[in-house]
Amino acid sequence: MKHFHWSAAPDGLSPIERRNFLNVQVDAVGIGLASAAAPFLPVFLARLGASNVQVGLLTSMPALTGLFLAIAVGQFLQSRRNIVPWFSAARFMVVSSYALTGLVPFLVPRDMSVAAVLAIWAVATLPQTVVNVAFNVVMNAVAGPERRYDLLSRRWSILGFTTALAVAAVGEILDQISFPFNYQVAFIALSLGGLISFYFSIHIELPDVQPPTPASRQSLPQRVRGYIALVRGEKPFISFVAKRFVYFSGSMLAVPLFPLYYVRVVQANDAWIGVINTAQSAVLLFSYALWSHQTRVRGSRFVLLATSLGLSLYPALTAWTHQVEWIAIYAGLAGVFQAGMDLVFFDELMRTVPPEYSATFVSFAQSTQYAVTFAAPVVGTILADQIGLGGALVVSGALRLVAFALFALPSRVAPFVKPVEAKEQLGVGK
Repeated sequence: MKHFHWSAAPDGLSPIERRNFLNVQVDAVGIGLASAAAPFLPVFLARLGASNVQVGLLTSMPALTGLFLAIAVGQFLQSRRNIVPWFSAARFMVVSSYALTGLVPFLVPRDMSVAAVLAIWAVATLPQTVVNVAFNVVMNAVAGPERRYDLLSRRWSILGFTTALAVAAVGEILDQISFPFNYQVAFIALSLGGLISFYFSIHIELPDVQPPTPASRQSLPQRVRGYIALVRGEKPFISFVAKRFVYFSGSMLAVPLFPLYYVRVVQANDAWIGVINTAQSAVLLFSYALWSHQTRVRGSRFVLLATSLGLSLYPALTAWTHQVEWIAIYAGLAGVFQAGMDLVFFDELMRTVPPEYSATFVSFAQSTQYAVTFAAPVVGTILADQIGLGGALVVSGALRLVAFALFALPSRVAPFVKPVEAKEQLGVGK
């Protein structure tokens, strides 16, 4: 059990690096509290009378904004000497949206509540895009190439544990207070985690970087061609992003389906929904350490294949039972595999990203993810209307299984050195 030993930071860090590790982990406590509100947001909409498509929009709207703006956000962040303040402020704005959601029933008539909640989260999509791009860059800079598993296994274990406790408590509270006041109390209280997150994340100390020099004399078409050439030149990056795209297609298709399945098919109450989400979060406390150890013993490829196969079975298992107790067990097992998937996806992505253009490449990867995040939940809800929630969940599992097969194929992609002219056309200098 030696690999389950936990410490605040690995040995051999400088004082600044150690403080950064600690700030990242305490920040996770704040985000863990705020994240406890996330699984109840689509349930809140469903109880307000939202349609399947409206619940799907909750997931699709951030993706639509990101699809159009992720690359521009990446270029903007690439030009900043230090992106930590942008990262911290943007995430505080996103978390504050839970508090605003809690205020909606106080301020808006019941028949307009669903539209008001969707409007709040539509506005939150812009700072969410900044967060999604900046997170990878900041965490990679804090950890360095050798400590990505160390940093994120610690961070996500703390986040999962905090979320699990908070979700369990919220699930019980929701059953004790009448609707909609119960959800208002939960959303407003949990949004206070954003204050913790902001204070500690803003104190992450990263050295200023020299932004690439823009080539002002290049026309827009030339810069676009340079951007495309730069990205296409990284063959391992393109290969990984394409396979990940298939996996996310199956994963995101199911996002609005699970809460709808719990409420409308299984008819689970709020307490059981809390248990299901707690089961999925509680296992993260040891799961990240487990998979971090497996990468050292068996390598990242084993973790990638094991987790993608395990998660491909989860939607179908859920669709084949109406017993809430078994659904909670499946959710817990899925949480074990999801921990490994989170770690290996982050590591594999950053391994294929040129360090000097991290924001640029991460934003491109995010834009592809946004494309599927926008389309897949809507497709999932349309499928649910046609073949039922259970049938749509089976489709989700089938797509994940295809992704597992793609990951299992031997890679024939060799490293590729970017041509100098691609950098020049992009206007990023040397």
